[in-house]
Amino acid sequence: MIQNHQKNQNEEPEQIIEQAIEKTEFFLFRNGKMLLIGLGVLFVVVALFFGIKYMYTAPREEKASALMFVAEQQFARDSFAMALNGYETADGHQAGFLEVIDRYGSTQVGNTANHYAGICYMKLGDYESALKYLSGYTAVKGLAANLVNSQNFGLQGDAYVQLNKLPEAVKMYEKAVSDYTNNLTTPYYLKKLALIYEKQGDNAKALAACERIKNEFFSSYEARDIDKYIGRLSQL
Repeated sequence: MIQNHQKNQNEEPEQIIEQAIEKTEFFLFRNGKMLLIGLGVLFVVVALFFGIKYMYTAPREEKASALMFVAEQQFARDSFAMALNGYETADGHQAGFLEVIDRYGSTQVGNTANHYAGICYMKLGDYESALKYLSGYTAVKGLAANLVNSQNFGLQGDAYVQLNKLPEAVKMYEKAVSDYTNNLTTPYYLKKLALIYEKQGDNAKALAACERIKNEFFSSYEARDIDKYIGRLSQL
């Protein structure tokens, strides 16, 4: 038992960041439909709000919405390059998120397109570009928006991890779990925080993050094996 524990101590730090990033893909796969619903609700509610409150913005919001429709369809099909850059068909040019941002970046639809574009770049492995567009998204108020806002910070954290910029990653993960608390993204990014805290040698913070998952988000997916992490961190 002592030998196994020592082996885990030696191996775990080397695997912490890899585990954290691998679960980005798993999280988006496991919760993809819910996140798309959140984006869709955010997209519709914000567009309607601004269309009603500021009648002169409605035409631009409508044009941006129509332009982005095909890009959203490609995104839902995991065709991230086409969703990002657009493509040509027999019927003509189909716009991507980048064109929506370029033409209607000042609209709320354009704002949402920044978030979409950031995810596309994450999927394509271009983390610098992902950060550019994810950080170009402006958080929107509202219950439906909180899920997207939290995910945006968390994805920025993922990009920083991929670029081996752990202090910046920690800041983004901390914002993801504190600014927009919810039962889906908060425990997920708390788990990532715990892994990076441990990698940085701050076992107390890592343990606190795990205990918060156990106590506050006990019904979450991340809570299912959290006792294992708590037990290991308690022995370090």
